[in-house]
Amino acid sequence: MNALLEIESLQAAYGTSQALFDIHLTIQEGEVATLLGRNGMGKSTTVRAICGLTPASAGSIRLAGNGLAGLRPDVIARLGVALVPEGRQIFANLTVKEHLVAFAANRRAAPDPWTAAKVFAFFPQLAERQQNLGNQLSGGEQQMLAIGRALTTNPRLLILDEATEGLAPLIREEIWRCLAALRAAGQTILVIDKYVERLIALADRHTIIEKGRVVWHGSSVQLDADHGIWHRYLGI
Repeated sequence: MNALLEIESLQAAYGTSQALFDIHLTIQEGEVATLLGRNGMGKSTTVRAICGLTPASAGSIRLAGNGLAGLRPDVIARLGVALVPEGRQIFANLTVKEHLVAFAANRRAAPDPWTAAKVFAFFPQLAERQQNLGNQLSGGEQQMLAIGRALTTNPRLLILDEATEGLAPLIREEIWRCLAALRAAGQTILVIDKYVERLIALADRHTIIEKGRVVWHGSSVQLDADHGIWHRYLGI
């Protein structure tokens, strides 16, 4: 496999407050990777730096060899990075279908691209609600829509920040099913979530961040074998 995302010595700050210190992360094409850690440790800041929402103050971020640091978020999105943000950020005054049509793009000329119709087949619940406005959806439906909206950009890298946060158990299971299907289809994914057992079953590699620094990196087999790591860094 070839490296799709490569982060080296990444630093970022909010004003005078340093948030990231020397972050290293590599994701191979077709892999599912995770960022783990307690709240406030730098996971979302790392994602924001990848997407250009928080400027990197040092280090490099490359997508398929293209430098991302310093680029605008819209440019990074056109290069193939799609974010399912924490909080979903669904537009209250757009219908489900309008969300999917407005963001659709197939810049890589994929032979079987994600379209609104394909998203509706993937999430039948959205098909039933396609004329509903964003503020008329449940939290689970909004998360499905946020994922579908990201998929219609046909990204090279799909990032989910707090993939199942605040969702009912049945809806969480639907999201895990979705991510497993995307993995089987070869989609490269970076996911943040707190359900470590499910992430071990889903992902290839895991990176744990503590106070803005990488403190552990390894495979699902390694993480599953050492629950001391969970207690030390994940508060489980």
